[in-house]
Amino acid sequence: MPLMNKIESASPPAPSARPRRSVARIALTGFFALDGFLFAGWVVRIPEIKAQVHASAGLLGLALLCVSAGAVAAMGPVARLCVRHGNHAVTVAASVLLCLSVALPPLTHSVLALGGVLLLFGAGYGAMNVGINSAAVDYVASVGRPIMPSFHAAYSMGGLLGATVGGLLAPVLTATQYLGLLTVGGLLVTAWAGTALLRHPVAHAADHEGAPAAADAVPTGVGLLVLLLGVVALCDAYGEGAMADWGALHLHQDLHATPAVAAAGFAVYSLTMTIGRLSGTRLVERFGPSRLLVAGAAVASLGMVAAALSPTLPLALAGFLLVGLGLANIFPLAIDRAGALRGPRGVATASMLGFGGMVAGPPIIGFLAQGLGLPTALLSVALLVALAGVAALVVKARS
Repeated sequence: MPLMNKIESASPPAPSARPRRSVARIALTGFFALDGFLFAGWVVRIPEIKAQVHASAGLLGLALLCVSAGAVAAMGPVARLCVRHGNHAVTVAASVLLCLSVALPPLTHSVLALGGVLLLFGAGYGAMNVGINSAAVDYVASVGRPIMPSFHAAYSMGGLLGATVGGLLAPVLTATQYLGLLTVGGLLVTAWAGTALLRHPVAHAADHEGAPAAADAVPTGVGLLVLLLGVVALCDAYGEGAMADWGALHLHQDLHATPAVAAAGFAVYSLTMTIGRLSGTRLVERFGPSRLLVAGAAVASLGMVAAALSPTLPLALAGFLLVGLGLANIFPLAIDRAGALRGPRGVATASMLGFGGMVAGPPIIGFLAQGLGLPTALLSVALLVALAGVAALVVKARS
């Protein structure tokens, strides 16, 4: 049976198992939302912490790279811990680390110290992402429905809520106070969700047909498929990073939008991405993961061309909307397929490549913009997203 179509054909769970799985799903959804909420809570306080450590723009950029460096460094070892000790236990431990480390940046008073604690924060963030995605892959395999996009929708909603709450409380609470509250609240959520998850275990993906987790059980060619899925994740993350760092600037600088309208443009993109993920399960069930991946890549690519080259603001905003809808389910489905193929190791491999795209995208676009202009530079997003669609077709053909 082709692996790309396995989810659609899986049998429904036994009635006696449904309450247990429902609790596990709620707990996992809580962890995904917490992950997005904590990361957004840190991001909105970056300007305040920059001033506190007296960092220049260049030094702050180097310090922020430590988040990605810590995440990438942690993912491989955490994947091995997931195989050895189980995804749920690792998810809970990673969540504790992430909750504790988010309070550390405002306690630093130098760029060097900030970089050090951001390495730890990045390690917690990377470990959390491998743990929750590996656990979600197990859950998807156990219920026989392609619900991975709904988990990533919870992450997106957590991020939107975290940015909103963090912005509203910025005039009231200092960074130390606010991030300290995030630690306390995060640990409470971890205690609740972790207890529920550990009490309602879900079988490992390796226990299901066709999803080997052990290195010595991997069929020939599976490693290449996982790498291709990592390329899909990389291309998607490149686009997401570009939209986050350059989208609003493009609207303001090239189309003369007011700061409020430029911010609203990014909000439109974020909202449509969340909506796309909420509807992802139904779309996968109707069209299949491969078709949705390819269609999403095509829609996002066309939307980016419109957003980059449009001479009018309304058409550019419509392009942003299409980019959000198109990118919405590419990363979740790529991670899900990689996990179905190689368990936590597949999740880690695809996630590391995805982080590479997130890190490399904004500076590459900045370099291209300096020589070619920002609209032309943003066309690289359309090109790479189209490449993601081609890679997804190759995975389908070889599965």
